[in-house]
Amino acid sequence: MTKAIEITDSNFEDILQSDQPILVDFWAEWCGPCKMIGPIVEELAGEYEGKAVIGKLDVDSNPEITRKFGVRSIPTLLIFKGGEIVDKQIGAVPKSVLSQKIEAQL
Repeated sequence: MTKAIEITDSNFEDILQSDQPILVDFWAEWCGPCKMIGPIVEELAGEYEGKAVIGKLDVDSNPEITRKFGVRSIPTLLIFKGGEIVDKQIGAVPKSVLSQKIEAQL
C-alpha cells in the first residue's frame, strides 16, 4: 500500500513542482490530534495514488517550511495546486472532509 511521502525542508520545493494536487499534513510526534489524523492521511495516500500527492511534514524537524507558511497550530493540512495554497484545514477532521477537499482540486 502506498504511504504518505515524507516532506522536508530540503525536498519541499521539488514536491511543489507536481502537476497533481498536493496535501501536506504538518504534524509532530507529541501532538495528540496529529496521531488521530495520521492514519487517515496514510489511507488517503493509498486512495489517491496517481491522482494526488499526499505527504507529511514533521514541524519539529522542518522549521523552515513550517515558518514559511505560518503554521502555528497542528495538525494543519495545506492543499497546494500549481505551487499555491488552494485550501487549508486546521485540526483533526473526519476523512470525508479531507477527501472532499482533495476531490475539489482534481
